[in-house]
Amino acid sequence: MAPKRSKSTRTHRSTLSLQKTEVVINVYDLLPPGRLSSVLWTLGTSLLHSGVVINGREYAYGGHDRPGVTGVYWTKPKTEPPGGTFRCEIMHGFTVAPQNEIDAIIRTASEEFQGTAYNLLTKNCNHFTAYLCQKLTGESGPHWLNRAASIGVALPCVVPRDWIEPPDYDNAEGELLDEDDHADEQSRMLRHSSEQPHLLHDDHGSTGGWDSEEERRRGGSGKGKGKAAVRDTAGRPLPPSERAPSGSRA
Repeated sequence: MAPKRSKSTRTHRSTLSLQKTEVVINVYDLLPPGRLSSVLWTLGTSLLHSGVVINGREYAYGGHDRPGVTGVYWTKPKTEPPGGTFRCEIMHGFTVAPQNEIDAIIRTASEEFQGTAYNLLTKNCNHFTAYLCQKLTGESGPHWLNRAASIGVALPCVVPRDWIEPPDYDNAEGELLDEDDHADEQSRMLRHSSEQPHLLHDDHGSTGGWDSEEERRRGGSGKGKGKAAVRDTAGRPLPPSERAPSGSRA
């Protein structure tokens, strides 16, 4: 006859099986700092980038030009994308899924969100955030994250172009940086980040894959040419904040 398990043992094992994992959303403003971005942020209509933080990694989605390769990548949490300013951290909820299930969910998301499928209005980083949060917690991310894109889909003629294609980089006064400042600004950003972006399933030491800072800034393909800008499915050039690292084929 099998020995009876004590109530405390059963409770302990049940608690272990239901350990919670935090699901956090980090939000970044892509409009140049200034009065306009402050007003739009207050109204909940700013142009935003977001990522989902799980177990110390922030997962996000961007576009690139490599067919059959995911656009999902991870960075150190709160690493600002090029041209982006960190705005807030949202405690979205928890998942009780074990780590292997979390990994499977992220892997499925990476297959769903391919780099060449990126669209600034209909399939962007905030759509990815909503998808991943839904799969992990049963609840989608905040709808206001994608309000600007939703307005752009419904009323494309009245949405300012800069809401869809923000300038590559701006300084605090809202003026475009010149060529030399571009490189200096990007170099400073990368030095201050202890984790460069890594494409999912490309964790073997490869990071962005651009051959130079100028190629990254110009949106190069990561194939050493640096001439063709990465575009979304509608042919719009992607701002640097919305480009996934090109990585290398594993």
